[in-house]
Order: sequence, then structure tokens, then C-alpha cells
Amino acid sequence: MTRIRTVLPALVAAGCATVLLMPSQAQAASSIQIYKIYYDSPGSDRGGNASLNAEYVELKNTSRSAIELRGYRVKDASGHWYTFPSYKIGAGKTVKVHTGKGTKSGGHVYQGRGWYVWNNDKDTATLYKGSSRIDSCSYNSTRVDYKMC
Repeated sequence: MTRIRTVLPALVAAGCATVLLMPSQAQAASSIQIYKIYYDSPGSDRGGNASLNAEYVELKNTSRSAIELRGYRVKDASGHWYTFPSYKIGAGKTVKVHTGKGTKSGGHVYQGRGWYVWNNDKDTATLYKGSSRIDSCSYNSTRVDYKMC
């Protein structure tokens, strides 16, 4: 019985230490992830709104529930920010964050910019929720026009 009293506290302490080493909820993978970056828009309409909107970052909700994206932010390596307005993304759905101008609709939001954000050779998209970094995706290629993350 004495041995059990001596060993039991050590086992409990070891179990607590293991729990303390587990990743926190904030460090765990987010349900909203960067899914695709289309960084080299097609066509000859350089700088036109259609060309700007063919450049986008696509986010995916990998959870089984809809998620409100108000306050989430997407940033490129040069510091161009886009902050989501009120927008709910359904379970398993995606939303494209287009560079140009347009009207928010199912699966599409618009930054309202007059020039390109994503470099055609290399860049990094980073997703934030408040000040917490949620996900990022980088590319370094001129051989393709997009990157699946």
C-alpha cells in the first residue's frame, strides 16, 4: 500500500506534465485555412477589373459548422491587408477574396483595389483571426499561375 501511495502521485504528476505539453487550442489547426492562391491572372486586360478579380486567395472552412469571418484578415508579404466584413462561410465551403472591385456574394468577397496584390513570382498569404496567425501559404514559381495550399 505504501508503494501505491508513493507511485500514484508520481504518475499523476507525469500525466499533468504530459497535458501541459499538449498544444493549446490556439495552436491547433484552424477550421479556416488558405486553400488556393491564384496569383497570375490570365488575359490581356492588364490592370482591368476583370483581370484584378481573376487574382484571388481562396479560403476553405474544413469544419462541420458555418463560421462567421468578420474580423479575419488576409495579408501578403508586402503588407496589403484585407479585413473581412460580416460574412458567414458554410461548412465545407470556400470563399474567394478577389483583388478588384465587386459586390459581396456567396463564395466571393472583393478587396476593392485598383492594382494587383499578389506577386507573379513569389509571395506569402497569411490568415489572421484578430492578432493570431491562423495559417499561411507561400509560393515561389513563375511556371504556374496558382498554388494549392
